[in-house]
Amino acid sequence: MSAPFIEIAGRCIGAGHPALIIGEVAQAHDGSLGLAHAYIDAVADAGADAVKFQTHLAEHESTLDEPFRTRFSPQDVTRFAYWKRMQFTPEQWAGLADHARRRGLLFLSTPFCPQAVRLLKEIGMPAWKLGSGEFRSVELLDAIGEAEGPVLLSTGMSAWAEIDAMVAELSRRGRPFALLQCVSRYPTPLEEVGLNLLDEMRRRYGAPVGLSDHSGTPFPGLAALARGAALLEVHVILDRRCFSPDAPASVTADELRLLARARDAFHRMDTHPADKDATATELTEMRRLFTKSVAPARDLPAGTVLAPEHLAAKKPGTGIPYTEVARVIGRRLRRNVRPDRLLTWEDLDGAP
Repeated sequence: MSAPFIEIAGRCIGAGHPALIIGEVAQAHDGSLGLAHAYIDAVADAGADAVKFQTHLAEHESTLDEPFRTRFSPQDVTRFAYWKRMQFTPEQWAGLADHARRRGLLFLSTPFCPQAVRLLKEIGMPAWKLGSGEFRSVELLDAIGEAEGPVLLSTGMSAWAEIDAMVAELSRRGRPFALLQCVSRYPTPLEEVGLNLLDEMRRRYGAPVGLSDHSGTPFPGLAALARGAALLEVHVILDRRCFSPDAPASVTADELRLLARARDAFHRMDTHPADKDATATELTEMRRLFTKSVAPARDLPAGTVLAPEHLAAKKPGTGIPYTEVARVIGRRLRRNVRPDRLLTWEDLDGAP
């Protein structure tokens, strides 16, 4: 059965809770362990909740027949060679995970083969991301087995029937899960982001729903947060000039910081519903400043019988409310009045 909430390392994710923001490093480290550690610090400094990598084991997930999605690398003859260059040792992965935890981040990495799942189990993954291309990868679910944590399922290449099938499989296994709307284009044009599908997925599956964005701009993320996304995953780059096949589809570290601040602001607003009547009462003094009272339109001598042309509506609202001007018309002035002061009941003959 699906559920409207999931937990990752004790953190509740779903309606009424702040969105989980994941900074996706993917291959932006370009095989450099030092740069991978630098990305952890950048994601933490930006205020995100989790940092995510991808764990590729070339010999277990690929072959020499795999083509480049984008021919970007001048040093890798084959896609297989590129994956090989992206690999870290189990000890290095453990070091990255420890670094993330010290910085207060959830450490996540997408596995692409059962061997990668086993490696990541050893370092205590709190949740399991299944990438968009894994919508038929039951072997990964088998490998995850009884490991702790929910499944975060990206849907970037899936039709509804395929999402239905994977959700049914997750439910059959009793596996908690969340869904991520995404489009596997790098970058994704804004008109193809599909924010409308967030609501449809919530309705259809009753599970936490978020956005995995590849637009390379902060706008879809901001819009998704405003629409109540439970999770937001964005590729992150230190600088747009960095070498990475995903650079055009990434936000900068500064834009990630903007998204994290927006998440906090939206949650603060969403969890403090307003009461118009109570607010109006609290703003009594402000209302007096901004509303209007009856004032003379010009200098008027004592004895003047007030007509509409003698009167004007002027701030502040601390005098005779202009809504009561009908009670003033026809009254006689007891003394001289000026247009730079409000009219008072004491200026008029007779009781107010």
